[in-house]
Amino acid sequence: MPAIDRYFDVLLERGGSDLHLSIGYPAMIRAKGELLAIDDKPMDHPTIVRLMDEIINEDRRVYFHAYRDLDFAYGYEDKARFRANYLYKTTGPGAVFRTIPSEILTADQLGLPKAAIDLAEKRSGLVLVTGPTGSGKSTTLAAMLDHVNRTREGHILTIEDPVEFVHRPKKCQITHREVGDDTPSFADAIRSAGRENADVILVGELRGRETMQMALQLASFGILIFATVHTNSAPATINRFVNAFPASQQSQIRGMLSDSLAGIVAQQLLRTADGTGRIAAQEILIGTTGVAAAIREAKISMLASLIQGGGSYGMQSIDAVLAKLVAEGKVRPEDALEKAADKDSFAKIPKVSAALKSKTHT
Repeated sequence: MPAIDRYFDVLLERGGSDLHLSIGYPAMIRAKGELLAIDDKPMDHPTIVRLMDEIINEDRRVYFHAYRDLDFAYGYEDKARFRANYLYKTTGPGAVFRTIPSEILTADQLGLPKAAIDLAEKRSGLVLVTGPTGSGKSTTLAAMLDHVNRTREGHILTIEDPVEFVHRPKKCQITHREVGDDTPSFADAIRSAGRENADVILVGELRGRETMQMALQLASFGILIFATVHTNSAPATINRFVNAFPASQQSQIRGMLSDSLAGIVAQQLLRTADGTGRIAAQEILIGTTGVAAAIREAKISMLASLIQGGGSYGMQSIDAVLAKLVAEGKVRPEDALEKAADKDSFAKIPKVSAALKSKTHT
């Protein structure tokens, strides 16, 4: 048994999301959003190296020390999988491990909005799940893919670095491809994906204009494409996509995006009001004709009002969702205010304003 597994045991027992190993610090875990030491002994260089080296093969060891960075997935028996990032910093090598639950939560268990489930039932188009690091994008995507796997027959192809959630065939055939081990790059894998007769393709992350353009092309071929982008809102996601390309190509990309975009789920994760867990809040944009026109005509500033007025299509703004969570007592008003898109307007919403004032007086 690798020595590092005892730290994973503590992480899993405490329901933590991340394990941090860093020279000069004790082993730390993130639980309920807080970073906590799990013992009081700072780790030295030989200890860190021994723990890290024990769970990688020689090829990965050589790569890490040559390139000073390494991403991979580590399976701890049948208890859990972890997404690992090895890195060098000024003090030497270190590592961060993110827990990937062995059980894939369903859309119902996660409480995903009906509009997000409806996006998973599309037969083609581009579905983007966005949010900052640690916002639960992978968990939401896994639930959406699981819904596909449960409800239709077809071929699901995932392209990830590393493979996180391992889906078992239910109604669908599943193909997992890991960048680095099974394919040289995201671009290579996406390029060949069109020849692999997939009905649904998950691209772990769109990392540049080449992968973005190829994902748009596959979506236009009648394939349902899921992908993640590191942005905080639906309008910011559109801007990120378009601005990844030179000005001479942006009109063409806006056209492709307006034709192919099925929807965007922009997610934030907040602590629950009682501090016992975390809860997701999702902004949802659906690719209606109005949204398509706004994208094509570069009127991104119109998207916020289209989302606010698109309730009949399942659209919802992040601020409306946060206000509802505050009104229901599920999150603290100050935490919701921190995540709000328009903080001034959000603070003036009657129930939010009242909750913030009551907090001030207690």
